[in-house]
Amino acid sequence: MKEETKVTLRNYAICVGIEAVIAFCVIWIKGFFTDSVAVNLQIWADAFFVSGILMTLFAGLMFVSGEGALIGIGFVLRNAILTFIPMGRAKQEKYADYRERKLSKSKKHRLGHILVTGLVFLVTGIILTVIWYKKYLSV
Repeated sequence: MKEETKVTLRNYAICVGIEAVIAFCVIWIKGFFTDSVAVNLQIWADAFFVSGILMTLFAGLMFVSGEGALIGIGFVLRNAILTFIPMGRAKQEKYADYRERKLSKSKKHRLGHILVTGLVFLVTGIILTVIWYKKYLSV
């Protein structure tokens, strides 16, 4: 098997493992096997939805930060700290220079595995919620 394929499978396995741990924590907190089938289905739906939405939002946050959208916050915080340091203003640089320096140092991450597994868990949670709604809640 190619090294690239092994790395990709490992990344997917890590993401699924993290999402499974999150789902297990949600199931454990809500108390699975303590109520009826309807409540257990709702707990499963919540567990998949929560883990899926967390990973999907994490992938989105990683994408936004990789594109440089959060560089401005770092620039403002850095300048605020330099204001309180004696002779800190001498180290101040323009925002354009700061942004260019930060973007040149940053490396692009592949986020496909995080997004795909997050969306799979999210869609599974939505499907379980629809099944729960149709079977137990609709009149």
